[in-house]
Amino acid sequence: MAINKTITLITGANGGIGFELAAQLLGDASKHVLLGSRSFEKGEAAVKELQTRNLPGSVELVQIDVTNEDSINAAVKEVEVKHGRLDALVNNAAIADAPGTSFRKLNEVFRTNVAGPYATVEAFAPLLEKSTRTPRIVNVSSGGGSIGLRLDPSNAFYTLKGDQYRVSKAGLNMVNACQAVEYGPKGWKVFSFCPGFTVSNLGPHNKVENGAKPTSEGAGPMVGILNGERDSEHGLLLKADGQWPW
Repeated sequence: MAINKTITLITGANGGIGFELAAQLLGDASKHVLLGSRSFEKGEAAVKELQTRNLPGSVELVQIDVTNEDSINAAVKEVEVKHGRLDALVNNAAIADAPGTSFRKLNEVFRTNVAGPYATVEAFAPLLEKSTRTPRIVNVSSGGGSIGLRLDPSNAFYTLKGDQYRVSKAGLNMVNACQAVEYGPKGWKVFSFCPGFTVSNLGPHNKVENGAKPTSEGAGPMVGILNGERDSEHGLLLKADGQWPW
């Protein structure tokens, strides 16, 4: 169905930044989006919403829970059967908190935000290898995971709470660096990207009244990254107007 289009899988795309990124990509007829969602019902509703907009690109649902190996492997098999390849992967699925003790919070958030993206890329690597384009991976991260910014009292991220989230994003940034080293020699492009404080379903504070910027502004720069506009910054932690330090 999408053999002549750029096929992009976005995890956690039934809402928030993932959904907005899907919508923006679909403004291009040469794009086919695999809308990843842990919930089949929510994913199906998101796909239907995008289809009602009559956007030039095409979209389909891929059910995937990045914390479950069986779910990841089933998604890989589905994409392989339908398309035989994958051109780009956006690791967007994430959580900011979890119930319970600090130990439980850290374990659960790390599982989703670090182990999930690592396992997802590893599983989809054979299909990315078959891409007829330059394979691209975008790990949706945060300046909150920057060790340098954590130690800089003059930076807005200095006061950000949620140690479990910060630690997980620092871990994701290392995952990104490892992927860049592993896949870069093959010609792949790998990036961490910080969308900034954006309206999303990540947490209760991500609202306009708290100063969060529109979801469209958080997702927009990733379209350019996926289109190859920032390939010279391979392996780095990017933001809309530059880079964050590690």
